Amino acid sequence: MTEGLTKTEAVGRLVELARQVELTQEFDFGVLNITETELYEQMADNVLTQMYSVPEDHRETIMLGTLVKLLVENFILIQKAKDESRV
Repeated sequence: MTEGLTKTEAVGRLVELARQVELTQEFDFGVLNITETELYEQMADNVLTQMYSVPEDHRETIMLGTLVKLLVENFILIQKAKDESRV
């Protein structure tokens, strides 16, 4: 996906892809000290930095491990939010 692209172009593509995923819960980005676009760009930049900081033959494993960790953390946060809304 990122081969042949500049880092800025790759960040843009990742942001586009990430924003196409439908959110199940709306989030008010106004409570943050950063815009939604800036946050997406920062996270995409961090992902690319992490990916290219490890040897190519380990990238897939590291990125999949990172994805699993984020999914687990997201699941936990959603469960906590549901529990708090029941109180």
